[in-house]
Amino acid sequence: MVRFLKMLAGLALLPGCWAVSAAVYTLYGTSVDTGSAAGWEAWALPIGFAAWVATYFLLPRPVRAYVLGHELTHALWALMMGARIGRMKIGRTGGHVMLSKSNFLITLAPYFFPFYTFLVIAAYYLAGLWIDVEGSRAWWLVAVGATWSFHITFTLGMLAQHQPDVKEHGRIFSYTVIYIANVLAIGCWLVAVGSPRLASFADLLGTEGTMAYSFAGHQAALAWAWIAKWGAGMR
Repeated sequence: MVRFLKMLAGLALLPGCWAVSAAVYTLYGTSVDTGSAAGWEAWALPIGFAAWVATYFLLPRPVRAYVLGHELTHALWALMMGARIGRMKIGRTGGHVMLSKSNFLITLAPYFFPFYTFLVIAAYYLAGLWIDVEGSRAWWLVAVGATWSFHITFTLGMLAQHQPDVKEHGRIFSYTVIYIANVLAIGCWLVAVGSPRLASFADLLGTEGTMAYSFAGHQAALAWAWIAKWGAGMR
């Protein structure tokens, strides 16, 4: 029953996938300003992203580093939700961490939370408490882009295989949650490195969400009316 309800929740989130995609696409159109210094700085992140993509396909892949980040992400989210952490096992083909409790956020977190990007961001702002890091901002964004790309490439590669984390909560629910969370992260970074403000992004999400769910509701009503008419004809 729980899996069936999660499947319904996943289906209900499908219009949300379209809404966040449309919002981020619109936001991107207002965020890149290549005619200014800030605009050139904004290209540092995609440069880092592209550099890791090339590395991923051309050089041996650091699978053990990904597995370590994957399991540490489970542990981090579990700690944030009050769970106790037990023994952790890391190997080239996979890993495992013992937790006192779990939920869908803890289970799916490695697929939408870029652990190494989080470390890069934390290190930058912590260093900024003692030294001037503003002059290194572009290089920091390159590192953010590269680690974010690390997360995306490995996540796509792992999702193409059998993943117990995904199976536990159902593919439809898991994939929609993972997709929405990752696209929202892209929107937040466009706000961080570009000209749009968080309030503008929130307004776009509200507008696109209303349109997407209104359209989905209208189509569902038409489908239900057709089914009812067909059923009446069969009788």
